[in-house]
Amino acid sequence: MVLQVQTSTYEAKTQEIAKQLLAATQENRSFFSSLRDQMRWDDKLLAWAMSNPGLRVQLFRFIDTLPALHSKSEIASHLQEYLGDESVELPTALKGMLNFANPDSMPGQVAATTVGTAVETLAHKYISGENIKQVIKTVERLRKEKMAFTIDLLGEAVITEAEAQSYLERYLELMQQLVEASKNWAAIPVIDEADGEVIPKVQVSVKLTAFYSQFDPLDAKGSEEQVSDRIRILLRRAKELGAAVHFDMEQYAYKDITLSILKKLLLEEEFRQRTDIGMTIQAYLRDSEQDTKDVISWLKERGYPLTIRLVKGAYWDQETIKAAQKHWPQPVYNDKAATDANFETITQLLLENHQYVYSAIGSHNVRSHSRAIAIAESLNVPRRRFELQVLYGMGDKVAKALVDKGYRVRVYCPYGELLPGMAYLIRRLLENTANSSFLRQNLENRPIEELLAPPIVKQENSLTPNVETRLIASLQTPHSHFLGTADTDYAVEEVRKQAAKAFQSVRQQLGKTYLPLINGEYVNPPEFVDSLNPSNFSEVVGKVGLISVEQAEQAMQAAKAAFPGWRKTPAKQRADILRKAGDLMEERRAELSAWIVLEVGKPVKEADGEVSEAIDFCQYYADEIERLDKGVNYDLAGETNRYIYHPRGIVVVISPWNFPLAIACGMTVAALVSGNCTLLKPAETSSVIAAKLTEILVDAGFPKGVFQYVPGKGSQVGAYLVNHPDTHVIAFTGSQEVGCRIYAEAAILKPGQKHMKRVIAEMGGKNAIIVDESADLDQAVVGVVQSAFGYSGQKCSAASRVIVLEPIYEAFVQRLVEATKSLNIGEAELPSTQVGPVIDANARDRIREYIEKGKAEAQLALELPAPEQGYFIGPVIFSEVSPNAVISQEEIFGPVLAVIRVKDFQEALAVANGTNYALTGGLYSRTPSHIQQAQTEFEVGNLYINRNITGAIVGRQPFGGFKLSGVGSKAGGPDYLLQFLEPRAVTENIQRQGFAPIEGAD
Repeated sequence: MVLQVQTSTYEAKTQEIAKQLLAATQENRSFFSSLRDQMRWDDKLLAWAMSNPGLRVQLFRFIDTLPALHSKSEIASHLQEYLGDESVELPTALKGMLNFANPDSMPGQVAATTVGTAVETLAHKYISGENIKQVIKTVERLRKEKMAFTIDLLGEAVITEAEAQSYLERYLELMQQLVEASKNWAAIPVIDEADGEVIPKVQVSVKLTAFYSQFDPLDAKGSEEQVSDRIRILLRRAKELGAAVHFDMEQYAYKDITLSILKKLLLEEEFRQRTDIGMTIQAYLRDSEQDTKDVISWLKERGYPLTIRLVKGAYWDQETIKAAQKHWPQPVYNDKAATDANFETITQLLLENHQYVYSAIGSHNVRSHSRAIAIAESLNVPRRRFELQVLYGMGDKVAKALVDKGYRVRVYCPYGELLPGMAYLIRRLLENTANSSFLRQNLENRPIEELLAPPIVKQENSLTPNVETRLIASLQTPHSHFLGTADTDYAVEEVRKQAAKAFQSVRQQLGKTYLPLINGEYVNPPEFVDSLNPSNFSEVVGKVGLISVEQAEQAMQAAKAAFPGWRKTPAKQRADILRKAGDLMEERRAELSAWIVLEVGKPVKEADGEVSEAIDFCQYYADEIERLDKGVNYDLAGETNRYIYHPRGIVVVISPWNFPLAIACGMTVAALVSGNCTLLKPAETSSVIAAKLTEILVDAGFPKGVFQYVPGKGSQVGAYLVNHPDTHVIAFTGSQEVGCRIYAEAAILKPGQKHMKRVIAEMGGKNAIIVDESADLDQAVVGVVQSAFGYSGQKCSAASRVIVLEPIYEAFVQRLVEATKSLNIGEAELPSTQVGPVIDANARDRIREYIEKGKAEAQLALELPAPEQGYFIGPVIFSEVSPNAVISQEEIFGPVLAVIRVKDFQEALAVANGTNYALTGGLYSRTPSHIQQAQTEFEVGNLYINRNITGAIVGRQPFGGFKLSGVGSKAGGPDYLLQFLEPRAVTENIQRQGFAPIEGAD
């Protein structure tokens, strides 16, 4: 169904103004014919990108890489790699230019120079200068054209506290120099004053997140404190200088906290009366109309107006993909017309409240500007309370036409070096070349009626899949309909409150006793052990009962007795019990996260991700057993052939402490849903969480004897169960030493044993990330820090080596050290914490020994101090590490990172593959041939390209390695359940006396 946006009283006036503006901006010749007449390569590149989607993608990827390329040969080879891709249909001129045999050849150098210059020219179209001197020149030209300006400093990927401080200092310097220059500027009444009020000549636009490197909605209070201190300095200096400050809006995750911080700050006595400050609303967000109403209500309370800049929004692709990947509701409108319609609604809302708000309408769409003018004129909005804005280089003709009509126009001018400016440039290029772009449609001389028509909003319904469903569909494999569960979105304030309540509730239960579960009964064990909070080892999380060997034997006999009935239980029934367990975990999500945080010291967000993984295992393996239960049919005429699966028997699960819920759950429910009886022996340090999992599995309906919770000492109970003749499968995650011992012991045939035991073992890694010279260093540094120091390096998948190519080694290490210095180390429960404790005193002492070895064989680049009251170790980085050093070869399982220097990519791969492990690995690169080579030659079970290497998702990134990292199929993948099943083939001859039914015969 299509709904026409209601034609309002403003429509006739909108059309009249828009036609006048359009006439002033349109050229006579068609867009493409005018381009053909030009010989400028920057214009040609844009024209080709518009007419060829494949070229557009590859060209923009090449442009993204360009600043990292330091020689013409590198530029030439990357040009060939990107634009020589099979998906790209090249225009003749470009094909001819790329037809060189060698990047070092003269034609290669010419191609590099031509395209490099063209991209630089393009960048200068949209970036107002590379330094303050150039910017001053630009704004002086704009003022001559009677246009006001606002300056935005590019390079806002602030990942270190040094960069956050520098960002503030650069803005203070920028304001100082602009105000100094402005003393020589003649007053221009149309932009410098209105309604008898002086308007500041100088305005800067800033991004809130750039004032604090660890800005995070989860830590709303900490982020607010850090950011507000720097904003106050900026606003005080702006007042002294007489400059205006505008706050931009960024990604959706930061929207609520940004508005909250600004509202609070601008009600402070010192700033309450300031009217030279602004904030931004993005019309592509579904909740932007409500946000606008809330801001207007707040401004009424404040009593002094501020500027609201209304824009459509610049991160549509990013927001859409992130929401689809996270299974969160789409924050943006999927249809451009819906954004346009919302933009008009909010424009009207702002202008109708002009006594409380100064409106700044930012667009390049003639209709959007005309609509604003029509409303403003109809309501007699005073000139001070209304202005129009365009981006530098994007709406030049529209801006000139608006100025000619006497309106105040402000140009948003980004400035900075080409390198940090490249992300901004690509956003502008995407906008300029999109099919739905007004600028493009205008240049193509579309009919005026079409260009100026009111936006038509398509009602989203099930018959026409929207972008969200198409994107989610594109994330699925051809064989899978599994979507996975959504992590908690801590950007939502209500969710943060629920998490805080869960911690209060769990804290009231600390110190309770947890008994083993044998044959459906909680039994008294001979021994108890305290499970401690590693953030504060004086706090007992729970007292856990450890079973004796005799009790282990009772559990084994109960499993044997329960097995015949459980194996006959239909797969669908087993799967439904498992789905119920997943639902119960979702209901208890915040509580389970809190237990993980307190018992094993995992920071809040990572604990929540672990609960998602446990739920995913339940849902995914339930789907999988139903798929496998159908078997395979290989029938022939006169003969049926069935390939079917049966459970193996009794499974012993030995789970680790580092993923105390997800891995324990994954191994256990895989065994159960496959029809096996299962004994769960968790690590001693995480047995309380295993007890919580036990409660859920029992409540879900697993019968007595089918699932049993048997905490005990690994050396006694663990060894007894591994060696028991009735054990069929051992599923283990832990150290290489213990894994190899289990493997050896399981191979020995015991008296009375009538089967070979199956061992599934995941035994850790010495995981490496390669960073080559074409990598995006912002992305690489953040990814390496997350991979190495997330959960204090205690994930099997954590990065403990980073292998960096020589040309960027020094720059990378410097930023890595600064980014790591900026991390918050503290109790896992605190929302500000990124690095919590290690698991216990043994782990702490062992890691310290490795740090001492590292000091003897490499250079110490960073060792951060750590709190005393828990088992803390601050992140440690070693540089100039030999590939064969102890800290390069042995698994440390702590926050210790070795940075290895290599000459070229071939050596990088050799070093990466030069250990006994093959679990996870990563590559940061924008060189297609390196990415291709890594996919075939990097010896790891899970390879991650241009992202961090931890956090594998069930059904999307099945997890597991080879070499000495483990044996068995990948968890969360299509082969995993097969390890718990015996395949059987059943053939029946269905002929009787030469007669057999033949399908389709009469």
